Amino acid sequence: MAEKTGQMIISGKRKTAVAKLRMKEGKGNIFYNGLPSTELPLFHKLALFEPLRIYEHELSEMPAFDFHITTSGGGKEAQIQAARLALAKALFLNSGSDILKKSYLAYDRNMLVADSRRKEASKPGDSAPRAKRQKSYR
Repeated sequence: MAEKTGQMIISGKRKTAVAKLRMKEGKGNIFYNGLPSTELPLFHKLALFEPLRIYEHELSEMPAFDFHITTSGGGKEAQIQAARLALAKALFLNSGSDILKKSYLAYDRNMLVADSRRKEASKPGDSAPRAKRQKSYR
């Protein structure tokens, strides 16, 4: 997290996707890779708005910030999940509310804690990570 001139920069990761979120004073708009969030497909839009809906429900207020999210790497779904993580972290860090933290963790732990699972490495000099060598009896 870096802070400069009244804005916060927060990142979120999922698999190999990375999302960087810039948060600055505004009206609560979300911009995803330069597009307004209204242009996103339905399920991506719903996933991005989950942290905001929980924030509004628990604290009974709208955030007074604009969120500019830039993603790179991975696939489309992983990028959305990384952006969702960054947005939830930004809202929590800005409010500092324990009620909000408990609500996020109760709803979905991956809203505040990055999923650390990665691809298993292949065995040296062999093929797949879980495949065993074949045994020949003849």
